[in-house]
Amino acid sequence: MNPQVASAPQQAKAQAAPTNLRYAWYVAVVLMLIYTLSFVDRQILSLMVRPIEADLHVSDTQMGLLQGLAFAVFYTVLGFPLGVLADTMNRRNLVFAGVTLWSIFTSICAAAKTFGQLFLARIGVGVGEAALGPCAYSMLADYFPRERLGMAMSIYYMGNLLGSGLAQIVGGTTVDKVMRTKEVTLPLLGTIASWRSTFVIVGAPGLLFALVMLTVIEPARKKAPGSSGSFDLSKSLAAIGDRWKSTFGICVGMIFQAACNYGFMAWAPTFFQRLHGWSAGQAGRWLGVTVITFGISGMFFGGWYSDRWYKRGTCDAPLRMALPCAIGCGLFIALGLIAKDPFVTLALIGPGVFFMAAPMGVVPGALQLIFPGQLRGQVSALFLFVLNMGALTIGPLLPAIFNDYVFRDKMMVGYSLALTTALSSVLMLVILWMTIEPYQRDHKLAHPDY
Repeated sequence: MNPQVASAPQQAKAQAAPTNLRYAWYVAVVLMLIYTLSFVDRQILSLMVRPIEADLHVSDTQMGLLQGLAFAVFYTVLGFPLGVLADTMNRRNLVFAGVTLWSIFTSICAAAKTFGQLFLARIGVGVGEAALGPCAYSMLADYFPRERLGMAMSIYYMGNLLGSGLAQIVGGTTVDKVMRTKEVTLPLLGTIASWRSTFVIVGAPGLLFALVMLTVIEPARKKAPGSSGSFDLSKSLAAIGDRWKSTFGICVGMIFQAACNYGFMAWAPTFFQRLHGWSAGQAGRWLGVTVITFGISGMFFGGWYSDRWYKRGTCDAPLRMALPCAIGCGLFIALGLIAKDPFVTLALIGPGVFFMAAPMGVVPGALQLIFPGQLRGQVSALFLFVLNMGALTIGPLLPAIFNDYVFRDKMMVGYSLALTTALSSVLMLVILWMTIEPYQRDHKLAHPDY
């Protein structure tokens, strides 16, 4: 099926007809590509720690805030109203507007002259990206049968590590090239420090990605058995309260999984530049290839294995699969970051990234399976609020705090990041293990025919 911009009659026909699975996979890929773009725009800052600190006179802790809290605050807070909109409005159009907004603000980062201005621009990026998650989760849950949702969510979540990897490869190479010239002249911005042009280079293509989103047809919403109509606030809170143990466990457990991811992507480039003297391009290319190769493999394996296990009657397969992954992630990445040879580090963090990536799509997908379709946008917003307010703060900030206030040595960034990863992995393991029993009960209530 060749995707084209959908007219109103086409949308009505698509909503009335059974889901075309081939087209559903197309939608999953489009959403994955947009998620990839979001992570390129989000992660590009990690490759420019050195020039930003020198130009704006900021510390590691302030850089941790720029990479985490500045983005997270509005990204998470606005998730709630956008989650409500995702349950009541056209989700495709919401994503289109979000992509356009965050791409503009990414480019605006180039004009920031102070820490405060860059902080505000990063908030703008977070505001735009807040629309994507609730809409994407809800659309995929409506497009796919539940026995295929794990793989669909994993395909979508591949954008996380694919975007992070491409940010390292393309961003690192771009930074190396633009840094060869002290200043550049751009339309509207005039003459600026060369590193600033990187924001324009990665932000501008987002407007094209926004147009691609218009090829997606809004799907019909699935309703829980015996339910009808939309959920008002009281019904929404009651439904979440009935499943609070599963919701809390999945949200908080995944905070610590994501803290490993965000912390690693925020500080691994700086680790290779500070300790091993690599350029931004060299660090970005090696890290990007490692993250894409092992991250995509882990994501694909996680989706395939979880769906396979689920079809055989294990309703909590996503949570059970995440437990050994937490051990593998913490062990391999932490050991890699304290190794002395950079290529030994890469050899160890590869398997660590595989285990880190495997549960990233399927565990959020598990949360979708215990809520009715009319509530999925709001539940997704709640999940993203808890996840990102915690992980986007802890992941980039905690290694910086260890550096500045515990070790008091910027050259200890590897140990700071290893400690963050190890602690986060242990907490993820414990919390998700404790969530298995209540999740089994909630899944049985949602799917008595399973």
